[in-house]
Amino acid sequence: MSFVAELNSLPLSALVKRSLDTNLAAARESVAKESFSLADFAQLISPAAGKLLEPMGRRSQALTQQRFGKVIRLFAPLYLSNECINNCKYCGFSRDNPILRVTLTVDEVMRETRALAAQGFRNVLLVAGEHPKFVSNGYLRDCVAALHEEIPSVSLEVGPMETEEYRPLVAAGADGLVVYQETYDRAVYDDLHTAGPKKNLDWRLETPERAYAAGFRRIGIGALYGLADWRYEALCVAAHADYLLRNCWKASLTISLPRLRPCAGEFEPLTHISDRELVQLVCAFRLMFPDVGLVLSTREPAKLRDGLFPLGITLISAGSHTEPGGYTGAGKEHIHQTVRGRIVEAGASEWATPTNGHATNATGQFNIADGRSAEEVAKLIQSLGYEPVWKDWDVALTK
Repeated sequence: MSFVAELNSLPLSALVKRSLDTNLAAARESVAKESFSLADFAQLISPAAGKLLEPMGRRSQALTQQRFGKVIRLFAPLYLSNECINNCKYCGFSRDNPILRVTLTVDEVMRETRALAAQGFRNVLLVAGEHPKFVSNGYLRDCVAALHEEIPSVSLEVGPMETEEYRPLVAAGADGLVVYQETYDRAVYDDLHTAGPKKNLDWRLETPERAYAAGFRRIGIGALYGLADWRYEALCVAAHADYLLRNCWKASLTISLPRLRPCAGEFEPLTHISDRELVQLVCAFRLMFPDVGLVLSTREPAKLRDGLFPLGITLISAGSHTEPGGYTGAGKEHIHQTVRGRIVEAGASEWATPTNGHATNATGQFNIADGRSAEEVAKLIQSLGYEPVWKDWDVALTK
């Protein structure tokens, strides 16, 4: 059975209702358990359990230190292209947004890579919009192969592919694949994705399984909070993680908890998850999945990130840019706009990324909230008594 079939069989609406109906005594009983079912997870994210953040936080912190040690791993997103053929109402890269676009050449990608390596990064996530005319399988393979000469851990966050299309990327050196479902709510998904291959929810939902079959050793999943009810989304992510741990057990798994940020198109969140609820969700995922990595990006403000680091987070981004060429200004010479797949001269755009000495002025995917440098974040991690880890993998380990 694929996860699509399993998800369709789950009583998710009943579990959301159970969460909302949970009383304090039942929540306290769930928090004290040693192992958890999906029904228990519903209680961990209940309003009643929100009153138990202190004991949840203590258990979450202790579990994280027991399984991962007092370390926080760092990675950097490297945007290759902001071209896209999908219309997604919530995304700055959406096809019909009149933004400034660029696709970096492999040489320009290496300029960005070396700038990140100079900061200390040895774990890079390559990100690109979905547009086969600009971001082909061969282009991605060439980028991965070039990076892998200098960066030991290369992951991808790109448009979903068939298993056989993934295999050359794995052979070139990519070891991780991240794919966010955005929302697991079918009605909301259908409304938000108006054009392009991303409209197919099931195809996207099965991407981790195809990636696993292709040989990726790390898989990342998550929902984008702000599109549908956060408890429903969290239950779906938990169910998805449970399925992957049972069926794709040779790969390690990470769960990311991104919240919507301002972006081109000025989409407003449809739902809300508060800072306190996000803290509760981090703790709930850690109690449910003691050995799964939890990821926190620069979408969150510095103060909140600093407080969350010890509570279960194991992997963070820092000093991030969400526009291609943001670290060095690579790609400045060929900024353009794209209309129906055709490159046209760049005009004025209210969504150009502000110049900061390096930016290309290509439009970013979203506005970051934590603008501290990687060095500043690393020092903060050390001040909390944790060790910032820039590299925890080398290809020599499997040779």
